[in-house]
Amino acid sequence: SVPPEMLLKALLLQILFSIRSERQLVEAVNYNLLYRWFVGLNIEDKVWDHSTFSANRERLFNEDLARAFFERVKLSAQWGRLASDEHFSVDGTLIEAWASHKSFKRKDDDSGTPPGRNPEVNFKGQERCNDTHASTTDADARLFKKSAGDKSRLCHMGHILMENRNGLIVDVEITHASGTAEREAALAMLKRRGNKNKRATVGADKGYDSQAFIKGCRKLKVTPHVAAKDKHSAVDGRIRRHEGYKTSLKVRKRIEEAFGWIKTVGGL
Repeated sequence: SVPPEMLLKALLLQILFSIRSERQLVEAVNYNLLYRWFVGLNIEDKVWDHSTFSANRERLFNEDLARAFFERVKLSAQWGRLASDEHFSVDGTLIEAWASHKSFKRKDDDSGTPPGRNPEVNFKGQERCNDTHASTTDADARLFKKSAGDKSRLCHMGHILMENRNGLIVDVEITHASGTAEREAALAMLKRRGNKNKRATVGADKGYDSQAFIKGCRKLKVTPHVAAKDKHSAVDGRIRRHEGYKTSLKVRKRIEEAFGWIKTVGGL
């Protein structure tokens, strides 16, 4: 088996140096002396097989361990006074599932997979929705599009809570893709924040402009600095008249840098 601390260090190398696969990661650790030193292997130690590494990663690196690892890193930033506990921003992004539209079938469809590596599947004219259909490749994936002009795709949804002082990620959440997932995940992350007796603010885009989210924030002692919709906005004048509201709307755009790094460098 692969020791957990070596597994975590190797995964860090994969993310920080954009190594595309675990097979390539194991090969890089094998010949790169700096990688060996960082992971904790001596020069004569045998490197694990890539299939063994993948099996151990699935067994050990579950959500609980990932969150514990994340919390320890966040604590280091808090010790260095690099993370604010007063001003936050929140946003969500779509994570494309490793599943094709061909795998999205009716839940009561018992027919097997057509033969061939890339079989022809004709679903034109069929009404397909998450209530009646599911992916046979990834059952947690949902057919969703984030905006009216976008195309529907099988995906999950990732959410980030960022502190505004230095743009550090202080909480994350992964959910099914839905029209209310962003607001629900934001409230869940704000509820987990430290020092709940202290007033705080959270910046967000127009997708969070709803009565349920505004009320939920107020219950958590968080002032919602949400970008107001042009019509029928739930954001009242008491919030919009403060200078802090304008500042939050400017700073919240920095959260896109985190999403950009995660998707281009981090390999999400």
